[in-house]
Amino acid sequence: MLAVEKEGSFLEKQVLVIMGSDSDWSIMKKTLETLREFGVGFAVHVASAHRTTERALAMAGKAHEEGFEVIIAGAGAAAHLPGVLAAVTPLPVIGIPINATALQGVDALYAMVQMPSGIPVATVAIDGAKNAALLAIQILSVKEGKLRKQLIEYKKKMVTEVMVKDEKIQKLVAEI
Repeated sequence: MLAVEKEGSFLEKQVLVIMGSDSDWSIMKKTLETLREFGVGFAVHVASAHRTTERALAMAGKAHEEGFEVIIAGAGAAAHLPGVLAAVTPLPVIGIPINATALQGVDALYAMVQMPSGIPVATVAIDGAKNAALLAIQILSVKEGKLRKQLIEYKKKMVTEVMVKDEKIQKLVAEI
């Protein structure tokens, strides 16, 4: 299995992240930050479903042979990238519709959620890069208990954060 160096240690590359354009970086960066937070190895590339079709197909088609377990694909506008990748891989594909046009990502969302029967693409919210990473982590956690424990702790932390916010609001309400 491929490995990536991270702060002196090596992690298996578990998630292949593909963005349709380098202009997607500001959104897709959140995916990588979340994967790194959980210690999940990844590789990231730019490949266009329309401009570099053969490259995109080759990456997705051999991803499982290279040891990847999930593909995350972010794209805006016509947003065919996740579906094109899903058509040639046995791996789960998670699509991130990116707000890149005057239609504010709705066009990308529709392209991803309207896949034909037999070619599933799990799709997160428009610009939902963090949730794409969390969904990939949940998929990986089915067989990796360490990730499952991390997710449980992550969700407990979210509960605590909401409770702190509620306490803050209760104090503000009392001051009215």
